[in-house]
Amino acid sequence: LSINHLCFYSFLMGREAKLIVRWTDVTQLDRSNSMVLPEGIKVCTRDGTHYFSMFVHPNETYALMEQLADMAMRQLLSEEGFEEDRELPRRLKKLTPKKVSLLKRDLDARAKSEAYRTLFRLPLSEKLDGRTECTLWTPYNKRHIWGILYVSPNYLCFMSRVRNEVSLIVPLRDMSLVEKIENSNSLLPNAVHISTKSKTTFLFAQLADRDFLVERISDFLSRTVHRQYSTDSISINSSGSGGSGGRLSASFSDNGGNGKDKDITTGSDRVSVSLGSSLGAEKTSMSSSPAANQPLTMVFCRRNSAEIPPKEKIKEHLWNIHFAEYGRGVSMYRTVKTHELILQGIPDSLRGELWLLFSGAINELQTHPGYYQSLVEQSLGKYTIATDEIERDLHRSLPEHPAFQSDIGIAALRRVLTAYAFRNPNIGYCQAMNIVTSVLLLYASEEEAFWLLVALCERLLPDYYNTKVVGALVDQGVFEDLTREYLPQLYDKLDELGVISMISLSWFLTLFLSVMPFNSAVSIMDVFFFDGARVIFQLALTILDNNTNSLLDCRDDGEAMQALGEYLDNVTNRDSTFPSISSSNFSSKSNESSVDVGDLIKESYQKYYWIAADTIDKMRFKHRLKVIQGLEDSNK
Repeated sequence: LSINHLCFYSFLMGREAKLIVRWTDVTQLDRSNSMVLPEGIKVCTRDGTHYFSMFVHPNETYALMEQLADMAMRQLLSEEGFEEDRELPRRLKKLTPKKVSLLKRDLDARAKSEAYRTLFRLPLSEKLDGRTECTLWTPYNKRHIWGILYVSPNYLCFMSRVRNEVSLIVPLRDMSLVEKIENSNSLLPNAVHISTKSKTTFLFAQLADRDFLVERISDFLSRTVHRQYSTDSISINSSGSGGSGGRLSASFSDNGGNGKDKDITTGSDRVSVSLGSSLGAEKTSMSSSPAANQPLTMVFCRRNSAEIPPKEKIKEHLWNIHFAEYGRGVSMYRTVKTHELILQGIPDSLRGELWLLFSGAINELQTHPGYYQSLVEQSLGKYTIATDEIERDLHRSLPEHPAFQSDIGIAALRRVLTAYAFRNPNIGYCQAMNIVTSVLLLYASEEEAFWLLVALCERLLPDYYNTKVVGALVDQGVFEDLTREYLPQLYDKLDELGVISMISLSWFLTLFLSVMPFNSAVSIMDVFFFDGARVIFQLALTILDNNTNSLLDCRDDGEAMQALGEYLDNVTNRDSTFPSISSSNFSSKSNESSVDVGDLIKESYQKYYWIAADTIDKMRFKHRLKVIQGLEDSNK
């Protein structure tokens, strides 16, 4: 197995057998098992099918083949070659029992980093450095929770052993103090105490190799300091005076040693880094139209406290209680209670903040000050195919909402979409991006909406919005497989009518915004930003399940689409604070046939809670091979 090829060679009884298969020619890769070929692997190409068996390590081999085939498909999509990760150490340990190929190490590291980024919604550039078991002290219930601590150059993350019990993300940029705790109390062996600039503290214990962990964090923090030092907008004052911004005291204290604070860079007593006040300063907005520095609902639907419905006030109160108990911002404790609150609905006043937080977009926003504004200025007066397509779609983006009947809303939408097209020319602009972005702008400022769009296009729904909508086609195949397995009778009917691919593509690309009243679809986005793509599959299956009888009675595709359209148009939101905005032309039924979106979301979790992110990723691999090879065939 190599980067570009799968090869086989045999010389037995004077007969030679040789096979060379390029990964880019593989159309299917599956496990096979039979009496003749136990624990085999089937490799299909356009020219034929090959079966391999008798592996010493079948699981490890198949996982490696999956990675190589998947990498080949991504290279076909992006036309970029493989680049070795030169940051990997040449040997992981001094006493390595056997030589491990650099390629395998590289691929293993990539897979672990990708899983890590997905789990905690981290930027695509983040690479996992290591992980270790430990306990986390949770002050809200006064317990030590066992789990895994993950360390990377810019983040410290924790995930409990019990699924969804608690997770935590601590950016190194927010750390002010990391110290080892030497305590004779057996309840806290090998403990590390971490403080942040916001005076929040975290306590990790039972660390098997605490000294090495502190050393790694020290190294990463020193690099963070140097990165800040090289930024024009940051001033460094080692004496601790001067500078009007927040202060980062990056020190490591060994209370059980000589009692001195160790300098993370030079070994002296302490280093203090002062962040200048210009860190968050942004350039002035485009002269043609004022930038939307606040959510458009604050401009076009502003209400005083007396006009806010009681349910909305109750939601705000519950979230404020939650923040007081579990923290607020990136480093809040994320628990089952957090998920329960999201299922009850996010209040309009907190929607933008929580979308940024749970999508991970807050990290890129905080680490790229001025980036969005520079893109806006670079794109001023530039004309491309993408800008032409954007102009055509601007007035089709939520036209019923007053924000997009105004030049302010239209100009903000234009700037965000154009800035993203300049950031990522490989995607540029794709239809459906305008619909999603218009909703983002209702609850977030322009810059926040831009980073939410980046998270959506590049991490949460990868490859959805390129010119060939490969990601959406892949997920369409995944959805068909799920429907075939769990709604077999309905799948046969929909397949006969030829509508299953028609419905899933429009649902997935716009996160149901194009097929459901806006006020209802927004609640789906709340859950999506917290739980990812699994939400889309759960909801889609639940919608089909709830319409089984009517769909089985349909005689053609038109009737099926009409039945689903009427159902979706009657999905209401009883907690909505704004008038309902329908997304379709289907005539609404009576209120008796309507379903509340909150009930629909909860039902989807009850019926299909087992659909996890790793399950979806495994199914996506299979369909990515099929979709990309199909596109390659159509281009020949």
